[in-house]
Amino acid sequence: MHKSEKVALDRAVKEIIADPSLGEMKIGDLSGIQVFKYRLNSQLYLLAYSYHEQKLVLTFIEYGSHENFYRDLKLKK
Repeated sequence: MHKSEKVALDRAVKEIIADPSLGEMKIGDLSGIQVFKYRLNSQLYLLAYSYHEQKLVLTFIEYGSHENFYRDLKLKK
């Protein structure tokens, strides 16, 4: 991971920590997973996570570019 990618990822994580409801809640096969989208230069990145209000726990599941992101995410679930 390049330094600029790490900085952007860290910034995205901080945004999610500040407001875990920012991500888009998925349905169907990915029910219970939220995806937060952000850009680095012109590239779109996605960060998948689940949020458990009762325990205030964020579980980060996947990070990457849009290409094959959801396919790979379904394989992990």
